[in-house]
Amino acid sequence: MKDVLVIGGGVAGLVAARECAHLGLSVVVLEAAGTLGGAVAGHEVAGLQLDAGAESFAVRGNTVAAFIADLGLTDEIVEPNPAGAWLHLPAHRAGGAPVSVPLPRAGVLGIPGSPLADDVRRAIGWSGALRAYADRLIPVLKIGREHSLGALVGKRMGTKVLERLVNPVAGGVYATAAADLEVDVVAPGLNRALTSTGSLSGAVTALRTAAPAGSAVRGLHGGMHRLVDALVTDLGRYDVQIRTHAAVTGFTPVDTPQTGGAGNQTTSRSWVVEFAPITDADTAVDDTAAAAAAATPAEPRTLEARHVIVAVPAAAALGLLAPLGGDFAALAGLDWPEPAAVELATLVLDAPVLDAHPRGTGALVAEGTPGVTAKAITHITAKWAWVAALTPPGRHILRLSFGRAGAPVPTLGLSDADLQQLAVHDAAAILGVDLSDAPVVGFARTLWSDGLSPATIGAPERIRQVRDVVEGTPGLDVTGGWLSGTGLASVIPDALATGIRGRRAVLDL
Repeated sequence: MKDVLVIGGGVAGLVAARECAHLGLSVVVLEAAGTLGGAVAGHEVAGLQLDAGAESFAVRGNTVAAFIADLGLTDEIVEPNPAGAWLHLPAHRAGGAPVSVPLPRAGVLGIPGSPLADDVRRAIGWSGALRAYADRLIPVLKIGREHSLGALVGKRMGTKVLERLVNPVAGGVYATAAADLEVDVVAPGLNRALTSTGSLSGAVTALRTAAPAGSAVRGLHGGMHRLVDALVTDLGRYDVQIRTHAAVTGFTPVDTPQTGGAGNQTTSRSWVVEFAPITDADTAVDDTAAAAAAATPAEPRTLEARHVIVAVPAAAALGLLAPLGGDFAALAGLDWPEPAAVELATLVLDAPVLDAHPRGTGALVAEGTPGVTAKAITHITAKWAWVAALTPPGRHILRLSFGRAGAPVPTLGLSDADLQQLAVHDAAAILGVDLSDAPVVGFARTLWSDGLSPATIGAPERIRQVRDVVEGTPGLDVTGGWLSGTGLASVIPDALATGIRGRRAVLDL
């Protein structure tokens, strides 16, 4: 009998497990994949340890920095290059060539605070800037709130701001079009500021004035995947058992009657968790061994625990909860949107022409920009000084992102060679340089699927229903980015709270 069993070895699961283990509870973590960390995992490309997923964290609330400090990594926190990102956009006039411009700085999610500023006019032209400025003349309705970010921006500032500024940022941050994003989730306080200032640009300026100075994101020297390494090391000190290649297939409650000292009858609940191990290793194994083990999976096994924490992506979580029946089965029938999927292509190439950092730290691509399939590119060696220090002169690392909300990922059917070729082509087009003769010395592809954003319209109500059902079930909790929000600044606080609830539930037994 374990005290706590955590299903899922991503950051949310590991953080919740740590919170329980630090009070001396016996904890086991089951992870279906061969590696830990989920979207904060790392990988090796051309002999370099790089981030395969998240490569920074939002500084808001200071929650992540405080957690990193608790792991002893404060001195490893680094700032990105302040040069900022660019936009790669369709031509201003039909038949023209695409244009690249710096992303306007005085904005929130691409919404400009100064519509007539030079950097805004470069992106949307004079006609777009004048239309956006008209926002200051449009009366603000005092009753009701706008839910759709795209609808709000379109009504107040016009289609050019929406299509050339806001949608590229929304797609890069949330992998979702602005029309499907809930304003109060992605920009808390914007609706209220709009009412008090009388314009959307005024609201943006007010939010930016209230925000702390400095970079909105930071990273870790050596990569964000070091956070996962530190977590695993810390869990080892508290004897947390971590099993990878252990796919949970279901769990069921077991209620045991008990007689108290005064003869009172009570019921103690535990959970029997069934999982299908494909290797007995408690740590990750190489791909060859994993493939061999997967071909002949072991017989299903069970573990029993007093408390279960489900920390897996949305589809997997709902699939595990539905067999519990009743309200749990109904959760799967809610109007969940199609989860977003993104494929990342990492290039390591010798290209001295990139020494000038032609597009700052990278660029976001507006949908419909001709000649480019990728939706974004990050110039890793331009963004992070620690990465540049690891590479010889003229060597650069680029990471391109493919896949937009509501459409299949366009690269899924490509071979590695074809994807590499496409990535080089798109990188050259976005960065405005010739890379045809640049030798590629390293390449990797990473697919991230089941990215169900909790920022979409209707998501807050769906999430409330999930939490209400789970909170009414003794010995069970759920956490993860699909409930808490995008990014470590949302995931870590929710996972900490989940761990606290778990340890209290066990200790109150």
